[in-house]
Amino acid sequence: MNRYLKNIRYDVPASVVVLLVALPLCLGIALGSKAPLFSGIIAGIVGGVVVGFFSASPLSVSGPAAGLTVIVASAIGRLPSFESFLLAVMLAGIFQILLGIVKAGVLGDFVPNSVIKGMLAAIGIILILKQFPHLVGYDHDFVGNEGFEGPDHENTFQSLLNALNRFTPAAIIIGGLSLCLLMFWESVLIKRLPVISLIPGPLIVVLVGMAVNGYFLSAHPDLALQSEHLVALPVAADASGFLSFLSLPDFSQWKNPDVWTTAVTLAIVASLETLLSIEAIDKLDPFRRVTPNNRELLAQGVGNTVSGLLGGLPVTSVIVRSSANVNAGARSKVSTILHGLLMLIFVVTIPGLLNLIPLSALAAILIFTGYKLAKWQMFREFYEKGIDQLVPFLVTIIAILFTDLLTGIIIGIFVGLFFVFRSNFKSSIFVINDDHKYLVRLRKDVSFLNKPLVRKKLESVPEGSYVIIDATRADFIDKDVIDTINEFLAHAHLKNIQVEVKKSIHKPIHLLFRQQITKA
Repeated sequence: MNRYLKNIRYDVPASVVVLLVALPLCLGIALGSKAPLFSGIIAGIVGGVVVGFFSASPLSVSGPAAGLTVIVASAIGRLPSFESFLLAVMLAGIFQILLGIVKAGVLGDFVPNSVIKGMLAAIGIILILKQFPHLVGYDHDFVGNEGFEGPDHENTFQSLLNALNRFTPAAIIIGGLSLCLLMFWESVLIKRLPVISLIPGPLIVVLVGMAVNGYFLSAHPDLALQSEHLVALPVAADASGFLSFLSLPDFSQWKNPDVWTTAVTLAIVASLETLLSIEAIDKLDPFRRVTPNNRELLAQGVGNTVSGLLGGLPVTSVIVRSSANVNAGARSKVSTILHGLLMLIFVVTIPGLLNLIPLSALAAILIFTGYKLAKWQMFREFYEKGIDQLVPFLVTIIAILFTDLLTGIIIGIFVGLFFVFRSNFKSSIFVINDDHKYLVRLRKDVSFLNKPLVRKKLESVPEGSYVIIDATRADFIDKDVIDTINEFLAHAHLKNIQVEVKKSIHKPIHLLFRQQITKA
């Protein structure tokens, strides 16, 4: 408890920032999923409080995810009712708990670092591209959409062009002022004032945005932002009205095969997105803490079970909210839990006041978050690392930009693994030559995948050469590779090639070379 209390001065301001980022995203994702708006708020609260409590991640923030909108919208349209979809969400949570128990979280460890960093940069670029229309008052698409193509088939670049032609003057004023305030709040001047620097910049941005629009309403009503450019939170007249926003699953649909198919799909996709997000957020953590993946799957499973029971959308660990949490200076999961509690308190007590927040002010916060995720230094870093790191990094970014988060990451993983295998192939076989003397050294693990390279190297040896095949540094040599070497030994004399094979007697490599082995 003491370790959480000593970080409270960092976590409380961060929780406010996460709340301001999460609120429009929860509503937007519910809208994009064709679900009741309040189901997104329920998922946001559960993701903060329930998942935050059970998770061991210090910085991850969970809630409804944009990557699930297509799956959720399709499932809601296919199932008999929204309540039957809630049953699928609850079952998905139970499946995730089982995945955590069988330790399926190990899959997250196999994603290359270049893909993880590419995912972070892509999210940053998407935030900038997708939030720019909202910054200038073109709120045609739902807030939080991360896919290249929107529900109305308007892609990212078409949306940008339309925003330039259909902007709202008041939104541009508020959005531009908000960006300037955020940059000023990050300046050295503010950091020299300890008391003021503890006030979250995004909170100042929201308050100023509300004040500016309030001024427009009183002095220039024709210029003021209308309701479609503001947060649109459902407002209950009383306590019973608020409770009516909650829904229970339709347990009578437990025999419906579509419910089970949806549950399995949600469990797999939500788990993958969570594992990827956790890997990414751990890399952003300034303290380099590592989140136990299986514990996170258990936490997400409990969260989805509760969300489905209360009428909420499925939840995952979400990069946008988590990165906002990191950038706001959070130190522990207290920030995550507090943001969920604050969301619950505010939607119950002051929903009308929240509905005065301009979307352009919130867009400025997300754009600024995107800028921090996609800084130019990251591109330069991977350029300096070489093509093996740069290509998977860039491919992941491009694939995510032109498809969606999960599809782009899968493409990036395949490209990343290709370069990993390529690198391992090269490092497993080392060839040097001096005139007609060749050294072919086998190192580490030489698998059957190295067979084509071994054959190519050996067959390229010219006539009349002297070849040493050194296996003293190999830990394992596949029998297919041994057969390839034996084939070379069998016909080497036809090219007048002399071959010497060396094997270490200290390593358990059972080579079956036909030619005499020189032991080292």
